[in-house]
Amino acid sequence: MRIIQLRSGLAAAALAIGITAAVPFAQAAGSVGSTELFNGTPAGDSSYHFSEIQFLNGTTGRAAGNGFLIGTSDAGSSWQSIYKGTWQFTQLDFISNTTGWALAKSAAGGTNALIQTTNGGSTFTKIPTGGIALERIRFLDVKNGFGYTRAFAYKTTNGGKTWTKMSTPPNTRYAEFSNMKQGWALVVVPGFGYTLSRTTDGGSSWTTKLSVRSGEISGGELNVSGSEVWARFNGGVGMSQQSYSLYASADNGSSWRKVISQATAGGGPAPGAAAGIAKEGPASPGGHASNLELVDGAAILGGFSPAGEQIGVGRSLDQGKTWANLKPIKGFENVISFTTKNHGWMADTSVSSPSIYSTGDGGKTWTKKLSIPTDH
Repeated sequence: MRIIQLRSGLAAAALAIGITAAVPFAQAAGSVGSTELFNGTPAGDSSYHFSEIQFLNGTTGRAAGNGFLIGTSDAGSSWQSIYKGTWQFTQLDFISNTTGWALAKSAAGGTNALIQTTNGGSTFTKIPTGGIALERIRFLDVKNGFGYTRAFAYKTTNGGKTWTKMSTPPNTRYAEFSNMKQGWALVVVPGFGYTLSRTTDGGSSWTTKLSVRSGEISGGELNVSGSEVWARFNGGVGMSQQSYSLYASADNGSSWRKVISQATAGGGPAPGAAAGIAKEGPASPGGHASNLELVDGAAILGGFSPAGEQIGVGRSLDQGKTWANLKPIKGFENVISFTTKNHGWMADTSVSSPSIYSTGDGGKTWTKKLSIPTDH
C-alpha cells in the first residue's frame, strides 16, 4: 500500500498529542487565523469550501473540504491546519482522536479513494478497494466496518484491506448495518414507491417492515441506534424545493410514526398517504434535508434552502412523538455533527458563505466559530 505523506504534519501531531493530554489546542500548537488556514490553492474548485464535519466529543473535532483538513480541541474556538493538498474529502470517519478513515477524491470528477490514518491525520495510507467505488463508510472499531455504494453493502474485518459483499434486496438504494448481523435496506419499487427491509442474520434473509407509496422515487436515508430506526423517503424536486417524508420506529420496525410529510409546489406530494406530525422539515418552506443524527435520545435533522438562503435543524426528543423545526440562520447548504442532544456543530458547505457554527442549546441558537475568506 502506498503511504501518502500529508503536509502540516506537525500540526496534526500536536492535535493528537494535545487532545489526548486534555490540553486546549491553542496551547498545544497555537491558533492561526482563517487567512492562514485557507491560503494556497484549493483542490477541484476555484475557492475553498467545507464538505464534512465530525466531532468526537464536546471539544475535539475536524472539518474538511476541497484540499484541506483542519482540527480543533477547544470546541471550535481555535483551529489548526492538519492537511493541505489535492485530496477532496467527502466523508470523515474517526473512531478515536488518532485513528480514522476518510473518503476523498483526487479529481473533481473522480471516484472516492479510501484512506486511513493512525496518527490523527498527519499521514494517511491509501487502501485499494478492488474497484469498489465507496460512497459511505462506517467503522465499528479498528478492524470491523461497513462500506456502501449506491446499491450495495460491503463489510470488512481487517480495517478496510479487503471487502466482502453482503446480500441486500434487489433495487436497494440505501443500506445501513449497525453490526455484522443487524441491518436495514431502503428499496425502490418501480410503479409503487419504497419498502424498508430488515435483516437479523447479516443479509441472508430480509423482512419487509414498511411500505411507502410514492409517485417519485429518488432515494433517501436510514439511521439506526439500538431499536430506534429513522427513514427518509424522497419525493420529487423542482424549483429548488424538495418533497420528502420522515418515518420513525422505536421498536425495530414493528410500528411506525410518520414524523414529517413535506409536500412542495416544485416537488409534488410527499411519499406516503398519511399525514405527518409536521408538514414541513427544517429550513422550510421547501427546504432540503441534509444528514440526520441520532444521539443522546434525540433525532436531529439538518436542513437547507438555497432559494431561501437559510440553514438550520429540526429535532425530536421523544422518538418521533413530537417534532420541532428550530429557527434557521442565513446560509445555503449544511451538514451537522452533534455529540449530545444540546451540543453540536454545523458547517455551511456552500461556496457562497463557507462557515462553521456551534450550538449549546440543541440548535435553537448558533454561534459562528470560523469562516473561510471568500476572496480565495
